[in-house]
Amino acid sequence: MTTTDKDRVLIFDTTLRDGEQSPGATMTHAEKLEIAQLLDEMGVDIIEAGFPIASEGDFEAVSDIAKASDKAVICGLARANFKDIDRCWEAVRHARRPRIHTFIGTSPLHRAIPNLTMDEMADRIHETVTHARNLCDNVQWSPMDATRTEWDYLRRVVEIAIRAGATTINIPDTVGYTAPVESADLIRRLIAEVPGADEVIFATHCHNDLGMATANALAAVAGGARQIECTINGLGERAGNTALEEVVMALKVRHDIMPWTTGVDTTKIMNISRRVASVSGFAVQFNKAIVGKNAFAHESGIHQDGMLKNAETFEIMRPEDVGLSATNLVMGKHSGRAALRSKLRDLGYELADNQLNDVFVRFKALADRKKEVFDDDLVALMRDASTDHAADRLQVKFLRVICGTEAPQSADLTLTVDGVDRQVTATGDGPVDATFNAVKKAFPHDVSLQLYQVHAVTEGTDAQATVSVRMEEEGRIATGQAADTDTVVASAKAYVAALNRLLVRREKTGSDAKEVSYKDAG
Repeated sequence: MTTTDKDRVLIFDTTLRDGEQSPGATMTHAEKLEIAQLLDEMGVDIIEAGFPIASEGDFEAVSDIAKASDKAVICGLARANFKDIDRCWEAVRHARRPRIHTFIGTSPLHRAIPNLTMDEMADRIHETVTHARNLCDNVQWSPMDATRTEWDYLRRVVEIAIRAGATTINIPDTVGYTAPVESADLIRRLIAEVPGADEVIFATHCHNDLGMATANALAAVAGGARQIECTINGLGERAGNTALEEVVMALKVRHDIMPWTTGVDTTKIMNISRRVASVSGFAVQFNKAIVGKNAFAHESGIHQDGMLKNAETFEIMRPEDVGLSATNLVMGKHSGRAALRSKLRDLGYELADNQLNDVFVRFKALADRKKEVFDDDLVALMRDASTDHAADRLQVKFLRVICGTEAPQSADLTLTVDGVDRQVTATGDGPVDATFNAVKKAFPHDVSLQLYQVHAVTEGTDAQATVSVRMEEEGRIATGQAADTDTVVASAKAYVAALNRLLVRREKTGSDAKEVSYKDAG
């Protein structure tokens, strides 16, 4: 984008960096590459692929994403020191369009962390931004906690960063403190009063602590910002970040009052939303704007009557605009491969012949257990099939649960451990507790179960259940998901999936964990 293109808003996605900082949202190397590819394909302008200095795993992920990138700018995060910036450049330099993003906390609270005076911090900003610009011609600089930084000092350090060579100035609302009127005014004043501001792009990075991230981001655009930092599903620390799908669709639907455009292919939104929810283990709430299960659902009689007469009565956008099938056609056990391929293509999945054959077998097995297989069932099936279980150390081979109204519940489990079957029986306070105790008995381990969630994929007593499990061991966090018409079976598979991921991280001696202490840049 050129500074004269006033109608174009760049979309900077930080799902793989800020989004992954959500406790429990850590993704595998392969998952990060997959999400990056989906982001690139949907037209995201800049992908913040990670924090290269954080760990060897982060460095490798950023580096591989940079090498595989097609259109998007690939960005890495670096603190305000030469070591971080050099490591970041090593990771992103392979990209067709690399960017270094360096930051430092400028508010009174954050200046106290490195114990720097205002002048000392100003000098460091000049030195580090200059160093980054000597390595890369695309440099972004962020004054962390900008919305709680004194105006005179914020103005001063933004000018220093511009003079040192920053090409993008990002203004982060790190703790979700600001409000829309302040967000717009802050950007507007910086552009008007900082020398050289007309030669750079101003960006906004908002958190959702007060539920105003999307409103604040759009207000900043009205104030002159031309880059929005956001994440898929609003994933991020605490209450999350600005949701990509919300700002993109707001700009599209209300183009009459917000005359700015993005390069995002909105029809790909639902597919990547579902995939991020799956790999992160963070389910999308039913009433989430744009991508929630109920976003295009109508139950009220008045609403249904209006929809039948004219969809625009109660829908301001079409389901197809975000990649959602307009009709929820039912598949069954008599459906063939061609019908399955066509339906999956409508849902955003393009499969090779061998992949289709594997999914078709799973589909037939599901259709034998369910009278009707709906779109959401197929999405859950694809989510489960996307995981390669061949290399898993632990696999659930057999599970039978015996329930009674008085006696403790019991679970008979056969768990394959490194290719060897282990048969155990365990009891517990309920069928799920008994199942988890059986897994612990077959494969002794000491982890903390932090989250257990069950979501019905569709309605009815034969509905599939998607179970999400999050566990922690010595600072390492892993999630697992599984779907099955039997909730207990899904629970066992999800628990074992999380345990397998935890074992991989343990074997890597924590290389995928954050090995340095840092605060996020927004």
